[in-house]
Amino acid sequence: MSRLDSPAADRVVVAVFDGLRPDLVTPELTPNILRLAARGTWFRQARSVFPSVTRVATSSIAAGAPPVVHGIVGNAFYHREAIPDRMFDTGDAALIRRAEAHHDGRLLAADSFGDVLARAGKRLAVVHTGSAGSAHFINPRARANGHWTFSMHGADATQTPEAVEQATARLGPLPERALPRLGELAYGGRVMTDLVLPELRPDVALVWFNEPDTTFHYRGLGSPEAMAGLREADRAFGAILDWVEAQPDAERIAVIAASDHGQISTGSVEPLFEAARQGGFDLSAAKAIDGATLVATGGISGEIRLRAGDRAEIGRVADWLMRHPAVGHVFSPDRNGVEGEVPGTLSLALMGAGHAARQPELMFILKSSLAPDQYGLPGLGAMTPGDVPLGGGMHGGINPHELNTVLILGAAGGSGGVSQEPAGIIDIGPTVLGLLGLAPAAGMVGRNLARPAREEGRVLRHSAGTGAFAQHVDVVEQDGRRFILGGGQ
Repeated sequence: MSRLDSPAADRVVVAVFDGLRPDLVTPELTPNILRLAARGTWFRQARSVFPSVTRVATSSIAAGAPPVVHGIVGNAFYHREAIPDRMFDTGDAALIRRAEAHHDGRLLAADSFGDVLARAGKRLAVVHTGSAGSAHFINPRARANGHWTFSMHGADATQTPEAVEQATARLGPLPERALPRLGELAYGGRVMTDLVLPELRPDVALVWFNEPDTTFHYRGLGSPEAMAGLREADRAFGAILDWVEAQPDAERIAVIAASDHGQISTGSVEPLFEAARQGGFDLSAAKAIDGATLVATGGISGEIRLRAGDRAEIGRVADWLMRHPAVGHVFSPDRNGVEGEVPGTLSLALMGAGHAARQPELMFILKSSLAPDQYGLPGLGAMTPGDVPLGGGMHGGINPHELNTVLILGAAGGSGGVSQEPAGIIDIGPTVLGLLGLAPAAGMVGRNLARPAREEGRVLRHSAGTGAFAQHVDVVEQDGRRFILGGGQ
């Protein structure tokens, strides 16, 4: 096993707050996150990946790389080879098992930081309150690695059901589901402080809090319910910090606080697929896709794939999208590093989403803005119809408030500081490994944030268009990494 210099830590604790925007890290809402920031480094310009949805982000944290490397290209996507009869919902445990069997356990097509830890003889324990898919992809080979993953969705939602059995034997039954997820947050925090940290004592312990994301979606970003969920997640994190600080070797325990993506508010609901059907395109956005020519996923962004028929249909759909007033960006497989193969589109590879075997023929993003929502928080956008109500939170595009994430690296005895260096969720895995003196896996693109960058970041604008349609994406590049800053028309 390749090693770096002497380890900077003996143990690492990672806490992920699903969907948390940095501008909601305040003394009133998140005093414990700020408590960590006061003795660590806050990477204020940290970014998610595209599409900025949870299971893609989870996979990117695990793999230390964007979806062009690991192949999980959406929360849902059409995976013709593994699941030809329906859309692959990556949150569905049964469908995950089906896809993993097709890929011989390598659905995540890259080594994860859990794999590297296992090869070094080190243990990773995960306490997850989010979906079964997100719990899976943070350590997709947990069973083979001899690791431990607890899922709040129960024993059927994890490769290691004994983790759920251990937790419920100690703490009692899993809490009932309610919005906001206060009971789940408290229970997950106790699994960490009462079982994982003091008894299992893994080299790396990761807890994933499902708030504020869940209540953002269904009650709105600034709603009282969402704020209650965020406070409870922070309170649970505070108990973890209390435990760490009480240890005799606290100075050898590093703590990372992060979010996987940000969030904006739904300002309008755009019936894009119904309009496409009225325009003459045989397009299905349903889970069951028998007989469909074109299949699609929606949200603020989505994919369109040709399931059967003439490939010229893709060009016609792309042209229709680029003339639709609600569409802001359209992407297709790479032509020259910037432009896609369909005229007027940008490259999926430029966006980090162009996985050779799993990329779609087209991706789109609906328009968004920095306008304030009903609570005065900037970020409004359109989305296709779904279960998120008008005014609810959404993510998946490249609005700066969807991409900007929380990322704080703290250690006992450290002093607080803010870094404006390029950073992002792909750096979390390599940083965990680096703190323990381990080199990243060969496919990892991210870097160890505990070390200085080798070069200055470069901000670049890339553009494409056709006719009246024009689009651009702004990125920053540094040390072989690329982070998306935003984009527009």
